[in-house]
Amino acid sequence: MTETIDRHQTVHSSHPAFRASQQLAAHLQQQLVDLTDLHIQGKQAHWNVVGKNFRDLHLQLDEIVDAAREFGDAVAERMRALYVTPDARAATVAHQSSLPAFPAGEVDTADTVDLIVGAMYGVAATSRRIHDDVDAEDPTTADLLHTIIERIEQLAWMVDAENRVANRSIPENLGV
Repeated sequence: MTETIDRHQTVHSSHPAFRASQQLAAHLQQQLVDLTDLHIQGKQAHWNVVGKNFRDLHLQLDEIVDAAREFGDAVAERMRALYVTPDARAATVAHQSSLPAFPAGEVDTADTVDLIVGAMYGVAATSRRIHDDVDAEDPTTADLLHTIIERIEQLAWMVDAENRVANRSIPENLGV
């Protein structure tokens, strides 16, 4: 309902069926920050990766960046739909990200694989950590987390395969 106060100012009042709690808002904010950081780290890696199998990894990094950006946008728009204000400003991302920092300068392809896979598993870990709380409050938003987990873990597996040795590599705990 909108009522006119004067000819230049109006007051709008709506009555949404659901609004996010502070906890749900905080969880989605963390997911947004981590996805935004993954996007930034992916571009940093894309620009600075060097070494064997450069071209394939360079192209894979763009695929990761696109997924992180699209998921970040989906999370931010879901936040707005739940009357939460998303914050993915550079200073906020730098302060709140749970992902390990990506190094400056050129990075060898094998190291880039390990670093970006660690970042992707960090995003998936955030999704998994917040999932049950989100699902208890808003199953619709939990569905978005399912989609993020599924795709990010798929991309991580594909990139991680670059450094694996058939029948001799065991995935190690990346500390996320």
